[in-house]
Order: sequence, then structure tokens, then C-alpha cells
Amino acid sequence: MLLGVPLGNIWVPLILWVLKKKDMPLVEEAGRESINFQISMTIYTIISFILCFVFVGFLLIFPLLLFNVGFVIYASIKVSNNERFRYPITIRFIR
Repeated sequence: MLLGVPLGNIWVPLILWVLKKKDMPLVEEAGRESINFQISMTIYTIISFILCFVFVGFLLIFPLLLFNVGFVIYASIKVSNNERFRYPITIRFIR
């Protein structure tokens, strides 16, 4: 959830990617990577939530949140320096 918008972590990068991908080639690639990463993280969070019913998910949710925030910040720094970045453990839905 981003700014109180359900699935905002997917919608915001998707909207920015669609609007700006024609202007800058690096934005096209970074946006695609960001969307894929956020979709993957949403899936992992849902799985962790389901696993909370067997008490395993409680151990996964907080590290997953830190992992998500940390890599978004790291990728933002890399891309702002005009470097390519590929997120780890990402399912590539959009190619």
C-alpha cells in the first residue's frame, strides 16, 4: 500500500512508466524492472500473510518490508546516476 492507495506500489510505477517510457530509454527499462519487482513483492507479501496462519509468516513480513524499501532506495540511487539496475528475486512478468 502506497499513500493509502491499495496496490499503490504497483499503480504509481506503472503510471509513471507508461507516461515517461517514450521520453527516456533508461526510464523504460527501470520502470519495467520496478513494476516487475513490486508485483513480485506483492505476491511474496500475500504468501507471507497466508503463512501467518501457521505462524511462519510473522517471521517473513518485516524482513520482506525492509528488503522492499531497501532495494527501492538502492535502485533509485543507481538509476539517478544513469546506471542500470536489476532487482533480485524478481519474477519478470513484463519483458
